[in-house]
Amino acid sequence: MESNRKSNRQVERALCYSTLEKRPSVSPSVIVIGAGFAGIAAARALHNASFQVILLESRNRIGGRVHTDYSFGFPVDLGASWLHGVCKDNPLAPVIGKLGLPMYRTSGDNSVLYDHDLESYALFDMDGNQVPQDLVSRVGETFESILKETDLVRKESSEDMSVQRAISIVFERRPDLRMEGWFAADAETISLQCWDQEKLLPGGHGLMVRGYLPVINTLAKGLDIRLGHRVMKIVRHYNGVKVSVEDGNVFLADAAVIAVPLGVLKSKSIAFEPRLPEWKEAAIDDLGVGIENKIVLHFEEVFWPNVEFLGVVAQTSYECSYFLNLHKATGHAFLVYMPAGKLARDIEKMSDDEAAKFAFTQLQRILPNASAPIQPLVSHWGTDSNSLGSYSYDAVGKPHDVYERLRIPVDNLFFAGEATSDEHPGSVHGAYSTGVAAAEACRMRVLERYGQSELFQVQPAMVMAPPAIPVPLLISRM
Repeated sequence: MESNRKSNRQVERALCYSTLEKRPSVSPSVIVIGAGFAGIAAARALHNASFQVILLESRNRIGGRVHTDYSFGFPVDLGASWLHGVCKDNPLAPVIGKLGLPMYRTSGDNSVLYDHDLESYALFDMDGNQVPQDLVSRVGETFESILKETDLVRKESSEDMSVQRAISIVFERRPDLRMEGWFAADAETISLQCWDQEKLLPGGHGLMVRGYLPVINTLAKGLDIRLGHRVMKIVRHYNGVKVSVEDGNVFLADAAVIAVPLGVLKSKSIAFEPRLPEWKEAAIDDLGVGIENKIVLHFEEVFWPNVEFLGVVAQTSYECSYFLNLHKATGHAFLVYMPAGKLARDIEKMSDDEAAKFAFTQLQRILPNASAPIQPLVSHWGTDSNSLGSYSYDAVGKPHDVYERLRIPVDNLFFAGEATSDEHPGSVHGAYSTGVAAAEACRMRVLERYGQSELFQVQPAMVMAPPAIPVPLLISRM
């Protein structure tokens, strides 16, 4: 008797279906795994469609790789911090506009270096000498030439190669274009054929001045979110799913939306029963996961040039460094050092104090009289067991449609997240869109089973109703 009561306590039911019989008096249910932007968007859309939804999150907070920290007394995003594509076509525009959240424009549509305009750069050589601004402008022109030449190499080659290999070929043909220090440390792993296949929205790039937390909190309002629930096993049946978490609790539902990061799927820390099909496992294996971290240095006062970007030009990527000056955007005296690739992995082996000292040493190379920081903040996206990477990328020799293969459902399991977006991978709005799409696919699949496909229509994944007249986004630049 006692064992039966214990068993009952361990089963937290998101749904109680045991057969395929219609039960119109009971709302269909879904378990969403992962409370990042994709998972929150999926849960919100299904909740708005009158589904019973439980959202399981392994961390003690929501947001996933979006993490706004307030340790300094003001918001600092340690993860995603930009809205890429500041326009009405961005799916996040309605909620950001409705909340009246300000953004700071860091680049326009035609920026050579994606989210920063070259006129906002201050570059230094290895000896701390500032590169003249006219030379910086010529660097931009050279970079554009390299990209054009690299595209010619792509068209000439019948087989894929790494971006790094293609750039080497360009330099062999055009020694006058040499500028190795500009390229990421892991360019040897990125596919030449697919690296630029994402679709860019117009409107340039806007930094979320108050962080992304107000957006994620708004979308999560009223949802049943279980923090500290690390999913260990997902069992799918013909009529439902059973999800087991680390503490032994079990959740049952009609279907599940899996919105965990690609790095977590690659780690196989979540067991699937039966095993995922070979094509799905291959999709998980074939996509690459990149690492980019932030080391935030807070100072008592501003002592650096009034530019948005401070960078060191060097012969190797490992020697290069750059800092984002967020004083212009926020009014607070802090710089953000952003290592990526191999350098980021090596820094993650250090303690936070050691990492902060490393970043400050890089700053002193260009500003020898820099004052010591008051307090640092350090992210660890590569070693964090809840992420195991920052965002996805196209690996050499793998087709771009691997994103689509990762998205395709397996029976009553649906997949969402930036790594399932073939058009907008590695972006917050990409993750958000996949969550909404997974919710709609899940809704149709579940309700068709019960002959109720016209009921429970998915609504936009917003807590508030969209305004009759679109609210303009607040973006500025000083």
